[in-house]
Amino acid sequence: MATTPTPAPPSPPAPPKPTWDPRRPVPPFPWLRPTIRIRLTLLYGGMFLIAGILLLSIIYLLAANALNVGSDLPFRILSGQVSSDTCRLRSAQLPADELNAALNACVNVQRQHALDNLLSRSLLALLGLAIIAFAFGYAMAGRVLSPLGRITRTARAVAGSDLSRRIELDGPDDELKELADTFDDMLERLQRAFTAQQRFVGNASHELRTPLAINRTLLEVHLSDPNAPVELQQLGKTLLATNERSEQLVEGLLLLARSDNQIVERKPVDLAEVASQAIDQVHAEAQATGVEIHGVRKPAVVRGNGVLLERIALNLVQNAVRYNVAERGWVEVTTDVEHGQAVLVVSNTGPVVPAYEVDNLFEPFRRLRTERTGSDKGVGLGLSIVRSVARAHGGHVYAQPREGGGLVMRVTLPI
Repeated sequence: MATTPTPAPPSPPAPPKPTWDPRRPVPPFPWLRPTIRIRLTLLYGGMFLIAGILLLSIIYLLAANALNVGSDLPFRILSGQVSSDTCRLRSAQLPADELNAALNACVNVQRQHALDNLLSRSLLALLGLAIIAFAFGYAMAGRVLSPLGRITRTARAVAGSDLSRRIELDGPDDELKELADTFDDMLERLQRAFTAQQRFVGNASHELRTPLAINRTLLEVHLSDPNAPVELQQLGKTLLATNERSEQLVEGLLLLARSDNQIVERKPVDLAEVASQAIDQVHAEAQATGVEIHGVRKPAVVRGNGVLLERIALNLVQNAVRYNVAERGWVEVTTDVEHGQAVLVVSNTGPVVPAYEVDNLFEPFRRLRTERTGSDKGVGLGLSIVRSVARAHGGHVYAQPREGGGLVMRVTLPI
C-alpha cells in the first residue's frame, strides 16, 4: 500500500522590511532649510531695503523743505519797481525785456541755492546712514558668525588635549550646526582612540616589562653561582646584556608612545635643574670616556612634566658623551631664557655630521650613516623621544652640525 508523502513544513515567512530609514531624513522642501546663505541673503537684503527706504524718506523731506523755501518769490514789487535781497536787481525803472531777464536770473539763482542745500544735506544723511549700516552690519555679522567662535574655542581646548570638550551647538539646522555636529562626532572618535591607545600603552608596559624582569633575575641568580662553568657565565653575561638592551628598547618605545600626546598636567620645572640632574647621571660615564662637561646653566622655568623634560636633557647629554671623540672631548650644556622662551643647548665635539644627515637622526632606529643596526651605545630612540617630548610641550628641537665635528642641539620651550 503506497503511503502518501508527508508534506514539507511551510517555510518561515520572510522578515518584514524595516519601515525606518537609517539615513538622515530629507526634509520635504530642502530649499526652505534655513541655511547660512539664505539667512545672510535675507539679512543683508533687508538691511539694504531698510537703508534705501530711510534714504529716500530723508531725501523726500529735504526736497520738500527746499521747494517750500523756493516757493517764496525772491523779489518784491514796489510801486512798479522790483526789489530783491537775494538777486542783484536795480531799483530803477527797467524796460520789460530787461526786467523779465533779471527776474529769470533771480529765480535760477534761488533754484541753484536750493539744489546745493539739498545736495549737502543728502550727503550728510548718506554719511550718517553709512555709519549706522556698518555698525548694524558688524553687530549682525558677529551674531551670525558667533557659532564659528564657539567652534574655534572648542578646537583650541581640544588642542590642549582636552578631548572631553564638545561644542553642542543649538539653534537652526544650518551649515554651522552641521559642522559643529560633525566636529563633535570626530572628537568622540578621537577620544575613544586616545583612550584605547593609553589603555594599550599601560597594558603593554606591564606585559613587556614583566618577562624581561624575570629573565634578568634568573640570569643574575645563575651568574651569582661561583661554581658555574666559564662558558655558562660568558653566555649568561651575553644574555644579560641582550636582555638589558631589550629593556631599554621597551622603555624607549613606551616613553615615545606616551610623549606623543600633549601634556595635560603641567607644573613649574627649571631647565637648569633638569640639566644638572642629567649631568649627574652621566658624570660617571663621561669620566670613564674622558669627556669633560661644562657650561653655564641659568634659571629657565617652564610649565610641563618634570620626568619627560629630564628625559630630554638626559638623552641629549648621553648622546653628546657617547658620540664624541676619543681624546680631549667635551660637552657644553647651557640653559637660558631668550625672546620669551626657555632654551636648552647641548653641544659637543665628535665626528663630522653632514648637514643632509641631520634630519635622519630624529627618526626612530636611525643613526649616522646606519639604519636599523645594532649598537652598544643605544637603541636609536633617544632623539626621537627628545623631539616627541618637545612637541608635546609646545616646543621645538633643532640640530646643527658644528664646525670641526659634533652637533649643536637646541631645544626651545614656551615659558
